[in-house]
Amino acid sequence: MSLPAQAQIIVIGGGIIGCSTAYHLARDHKADVLLLEQGKVTSGSTWHAAGLVGQLRSSASITKVLKYSVDLYKDLATETGLDTGWKMTGCLRLATTPDRWTEFKRLATTARSFGMEMELIGPDEVRRMWPLMDTSDLIGASWLPTDGQASPSDITQSLAKGARMHGARIVEGVRVTGFKMDGRRISHVETPQGNIACDTVVNCGGMWARQIGAMAGVAVPLHPVKHQYIVTEKIPGLAPDAATLRDPDRRTYFKEEVGGLVMGGYEPNPQGWVTGDIPEDWEFRLFDDDYDHFGQHLEQAIARIPALAEVGVKQMINGAESFTPDGNFILGQAPECANMYVGAGFNAFGIASGGGAGWVLADWVMRGEAPLDLWAVDIRRFSTLHRDRSWVAERTLEAYGKHYSVAFPHEEYTSGRPRIVSPLYDRLKAAGAVFGSKLGWERPNWFAPPGVDPKDVYSMGRQNWFDAVGREHRHVRASAGVFDQSSFAKYELSGPTAAEALEAICANHVARNIGRLTYTQLLNSRGGIECDLTVARLAEDRFYIVTGTGFRTHDFGWIADHLPATGITFRDVTEDWGTLSLMGPQARDILSKVTTADVSNLALPFGSAREITIAGVPVRALRVTYVGELGWELHVPIAALGTVYDALMAADPHLKPVGYRALESLRLEKGYRAWSSDITPNDTPFEAALGWAVKLKSGRPFLGREALIARQDQPLPKLFVGFTVADPQAVLLGRETILRDGQPVGYLTSGGYGYTVGKSIGYGYVRNDRGVTPDWVSQGRYALVIAGDETSAEITLTPPYDPTGARIRA
Repeated sequence: MSLPAQAQIIVIGGGIIGCSTAYHLARDHKADVLLLEQGKVTSGSTWHAAGLVGQLRSSASITKVLKYSVDLYKDLATETGLDTGWKMTGCLRLATTPDRWTEFKRLATTARSFGMEMELIGPDEVRRMWPLMDTSDLIGASWLPTDGQASPSDITQSLAKGARMHGARIVEGVRVTGFKMDGRRISHVETPQGNIACDTVVNCGGMWARQIGAMAGVAVPLHPVKHQYIVTEKIPGLAPDAATLRDPDRRTYFKEEVGGLVMGGYEPNPQGWVTGDIPEDWEFRLFDDDYDHFGQHLEQAIARIPALAEVGVKQMINGAESFTPDGNFILGQAPECANMYVGAGFNAFGIASGGGAGWVLADWVMRGEAPLDLWAVDIRRFSTLHRDRSWVAERTLEAYGKHYSVAFPHEEYTSGRPRIVSPLYDRLKAAGAVFGSKLGWERPNWFAPPGVDPKDVYSMGRQNWFDAVGREHRHVRASAGVFDQSSFAKYELSGPTAAEALEAICANHVARNIGRLTYTQLLNSRGGIECDLTVARLAEDRFYIVTGTGFRTHDFGWIADHLPATGITFRDVTEDWGTLSLMGPQARDILSKVTTADVSNLALPFGSAREITIAGVPVRALRVTYVGELGWELHVPIAALGTVYDALMAADPHLKPVGYRALESLRLEKGYRAWSSDITPNDTPFEAALGWAVKLKSGRPFLGREALIARQDQPLPKLFVGFTVADPQAVLLGRETILRDGQPVGYLTSGGYGYTVGKSIGYGYVRNDRGVTPDWVSQGRYALVIAGDETSAEITLTPPYDPTGARIRA
């Protein structure tokens, strides 16, 4: 097929993701789609994928994406006439340790929360289902009957045919060599056969996605890893409908294929490939067999299925797979380029994800915003840190090695650290800080008291820091603590129309008097919460915006995408300012000792922003709190952060540094929402009980207003509520099922322990098709399913601690 002179949308890459995206663009949106493949369709990593299809993830939205894949694969052959090889065999996941069994009990609860049935079964039932297996070391297994397997090449060819049937054009043997740029937009895709004008580019280049993105200045943080599996000869007694197996404690997986087994695994010592560019001619190619490296999997596989010792190996597949630094795939609009979208980095989950990923990516491309909460896979979760190929390689190999490790709560990555530190790093470390990492920043999670090893010891129950965090928590409630929150993302927006531009995208009224601070959400066109941040008006034409560390790229991009093209300057100033949060009932007394400014409630009321001087340093003092106590965020020029910190610490011998785990416990007691868990693009402010922060009655237009108005006279389908659990053994993490009168009505979005109230605290949405009202909420009897066990819970519509907010306004 000859190349056209132009196309509305050009999809680059003919693997399962590219073909699925083209199919959905053509089928659902009737778009003019051209797919370019440098080799043949499936010739990258798709053709050698193992083809296991699992559905359950820790995110409800990503689980929905994978469930869509299964539904698509079931019916695709009927539409296209090309079989996909789909078999709904179900999947067994094996547990041999108590920690793994607890993990599975939590997974089964999560599955129930997401509307899936995962059953936990004992060794005898496992042996009945899989007679060839040695079950002597099993505690049990999880069983998800709707999982299965498929033929990667067959699915992709079927999707490609479906795309053509709906009008898409697919041209093989065309390599993209560059892009013509018009500012931040791609105007033409360059190929040896000619240039093609386009409106949008979708980069589904698989392993090549990184270098394709680089041609447009886009960072796609991927690293290719050598992933091996074998295909055995026929095994006597192996049923053709045998369930797929995942044996994470032995780091292996299995699926039946033509009477034999496909067996592979995820080793703790993975072999990365190049940190540079992938060869352009790597079409239908594999690496040499490496039984020396694969032997660790063979040994474990034979121990699990002894019959493997008696059969031959038909083939070893040793191919490159594209992995990411956090183990999640990559979707969405590239922050550096206005019209490039990316679908890549599927971490050997491309077949399971392909159908659903193409569906949501196509919708994202056409509407300019994600159709549901896809933060876990959004390319804007990364930052400039992820342009460092060596760092990405190191972190990605750690993520690969953890693929089958027990998912302990609060576990931190260790590779590539420390990367970014605040000027207080050494001071805090000397005080016993145990650091975590967020978007490259080292942040103190907790402080080990004298005599306690400053190190996390992970477990499925209460972890070793529980008591230390409790002491930090109580100290903030009784006296005051200082939090180093320098990793906060910070922006400045200036210009003669800055106020007007912010009003157009903020749900709350932010163009207030100079010196006022406003909490606000930014909404999408559906009324869902895309950002959650504070805005301080520093001058008539200048605003200071503060948001969470991990949302730096995302929130900057969302704001920038919705600003006028001219007349406004928008800058990221994160590294210019350090942040010290001084919080607690003694905060004013301490602050008054280090500044001559009037810090009384009259001069600096809650919601104010003023410049004051501390130890000769000009400081932006924002009267705000995330812990539910009197306090300020003190934004300090980064070079002077140590000077201000030292002055505060010298002012009061009782002032102590406090970590992020105490911050989490404190905010849970006050019911403060956390974006990406409690509030997401799937949730409106009214569902989140944040309607007080929406200027709907003002009549001022803002993004998302129409969607909220359209729903304002309708019953709320869900409502954000809190729960407390008195059982001292209860450990709440989020995704626990909420029962009302014995029936599931939702799940927790976050959970933890409140040291002041002496109870576990959880938050989540309760749902009712007929509408959720306060009366409906109060008339129910509630329980939470925690790791499979039903535990009584008390529901609350107000914060467990200081529900009137008197302490923050003192």
